[in-house]
Amino acid sequence: MFADVYARPIERDGAIPFELPGWIALAPFEEYLGMRIDAASDGSAVLSMPFKGAHCQGKGLMHGGAVVALADTALAIAIKTLLPENTHFATIAMALEFHAPIRWGRVTAKAVAGDRRDRDIAGEVAVETEEGIRAATFRATFRVKRGIKECSGCCDG
Repeated sequence: MFADVYARPIERDGAIPFELPGWIALAPFEEYLGMRIDAASDGSAVLSMPFKGAHCQGKGLMHGGAVVALADTALAIAIKTLLPENTHFATIAMALEFHAPIRWGRVTAKAVAGDRRDRDIAGEVAVETEEGIRAATFRATFRVKRGIKECSGCCDG
């Protein structure tokens, strides 16, 4: 859907060269990596991504950056299910703990949004191999832009 955007330079103060097809949707980078939204509702989301050669680090395992991208996106989608459409929010802190290497197949990220304190929403993601082995645990905190007070059951907001 976004292939015509991939190589386009983004200019200072320029317009964003794409529109998302909906509130719960993938952006160009996520589409480029091959991500898919498998489920998203009530503060949780499941995303998956095929392990392709472009995702490899030097020894042929999935690059940590690809794992982080999948996990961060899964948690963002989980959070979107709780916030009003068009709410602006961004990752402000993240941590990834590896448990096992990813060597092949489709990788799945199962995200759950957790506590909300003021404008911050934290959550956790289990990243699993196609065989169901937990490869990593991702934790992150997202911050909602000032002025957004309402959410749909995620917390005390």
